[in-house]
Amino acid sequence: MQLILDAFAPAFMQRALIGGLLAVVATSLVGTWVVLRGLSFLGDALAHGVIPGIALAVLWGFSPIIGALVAAAVMGGLVSVVTSRSGVREDTGIGLLFVGMLSLGIVIVSKARSFTTEVTALLFGDVLGVTRDDINGQLIGASIVVVATVVLYRPFLALTFNRMKARSLGMHPSAAHFALMVLLAISIVASFQAVGTLLVFGLLVGPPATASLLTRRVPLMMVVSMLCGALAVVAGLTISFHAGTAGGATMSGLSVAQFFVVLAAVEVVSAVRAHRHARIA
Repeated sequence: MQLILDAFAPAFMQRALIGGLLAVVATSLVGTWVVLRGLSFLGDALAHGVIPGIALAVLWGFSPIIGALVAAAVMGGLVSVVTSRSGVREDTGIGLLFVGMLSLGIVIVSKARSFTTEVTALLFGDVLGVTRDDINGQLIGASIVVVATVVLYRPFLALTFNRMKARSLGMHPSAAHFALMVLLAISIVASFQAVGTLLVFGLLVGPPATASLLTRRVPLMMVVSMLCGALAVVAGLTISFHAGTAGGATMSGLSVAQFFVVLAAVEVVSAVRAHRHARIA
């Protein structure tokens, strides 16, 4: 406990903690739908797709949030165009744009004077450099995600489990899918300062996937996901402070490691139960 208290004594570590927790709220809520719908590859691609917008924002001196949202909109639109016009599978279109947008972002950032510094901050984040303005932006993004998740819960749920049933109930699956993509973009934008565009995928998928091993109820899955994400943030920042590791990478790595730990525990419990049942039989 003392190690944790020592780690969060400095003001910059407290800001890092708040930024990390706000990122967890946004990514856990949206990530639950991403995991349930099997959209992990799209989420990963979109996380990379915002890089050109953020890179231009850094070079031209305007808000990275605006740049990221514009890039996410372009990425989503291009996926739809490529899929509908070319006849290729959606995952192929996503893969092409994934690599293309990432390459374009790196090319743009390479024009910066401090190329290595800019690329490192862009791709891997700078959680220890989170400012009050960053936190305010994250708070707005997380609030939008929370409100939209509550308001659109039924359409998202119907879209996840039965698209045709959702249409028969008078809902609009395409509109719900578009809204989810917007929330996915917002959650990525609200998190890249803390963990970077490459590592945000860890928080977006890791905690929700872990939660899916423990419960099948969607609201409870969201809560468990946030708890897992919060644990990864606190533990990751503590390790980063004392061991000198990269904060964003440590948090993201722990969020993935949790999944395998819980998976192993679930398998052990299942094996024990099966053995007991066999003995009783």
